Amino acid sequence: MGNSAIPPEITAHYEEYDERSRLQDGDGQLEEARTRLLIERHIPAPPAVVLDIGGGPGVYAGWLAAAGYTVHLRDPMPRHIEEALNDDQPDRPLASAATGDARHLDFADESADAVLLLGPLYHLTDLEDRLVALREARRVLRPGGVVLAAAVSRFASALDGLWRNLIADPEFRSILDADLTDGQHRNPTDNRTYWTTAYLHRPDGLRAELDEAGFARSEVLAVEGIGWIMPDFDERWAEPANRQHILDIVARTEREPAILGASQHLLGVGWKPA
Repeated sequence: MGNSAIPPEITAHYEEYDERSRLQDGDGQLEEARTRLLIERHIPAPPAVVLDIGGGPGVYAGWLAAAGYTVHLRDPMPRHIEEALNDDQPDRPLASAATGDARHLDFADESADAVLLLGPLYHLTDLEDRLVALREARRVLRPGGVVLAAAVSRFASALDGLWRNLIADPEFRSILDADLTDGQHRNPTDNRTYWTTAYLHRPDGLRAELDEAGFARSEVLAVEGIGWIMPDFDERWAEPANRQHILDIVARTEREPAILGASQHLLGVGWKPA
């Protein structure tokens, strides 16, 4: 991005797109289930302070608040903050919810136990902006605190393009070529299913950014892994035993370098040195 302004095409995308519904259908259900499992694995027990930065309409913020965490939600879209507050639970409310930018956090140094960046790195297309956001997360973390930073795989559009035969469209093939060349995703068409301005990470690139931002013991895990690659995903996911098999296989292979890029989403984990 290069500055604090949100590009108008990104604003337009999230004004029109129901971010919450994305996790309620298809392999979005796997993304949400795996993200919850990975959050639970890495963050300390409640009532730890969690900053959900770029947390959209509060899907994870509300869940964590209900579990007893002290959760602060920030997102650049006023619509998302309004939706999160409308869904707030009176008995377990969010500690705060306001618009904000991952590069300029309104929190004191060493005031949080965990920081979630489950969206900002997608849309910070300049490396320096991503490093600023990661360093801000490190600043507000207490020593020993953890950042969980999500990224979209460099190969996500290639896989999705083959799966849904989007590659039949010459305009999509042009988008895909840029994605594979340098990870810079742009959608010059009026087809919203081709997404919006974003950066697509290689797994080793995400870890390198965590390291450069000063985090220790950094690693990158698959979110959906290879669990989304099946034509009858919804039917299998609806059956509890099959669902558990999918989750088990993804967990078993979540660190496998040979297939890490096949996951649509990646999760970088880094720790603030104590």
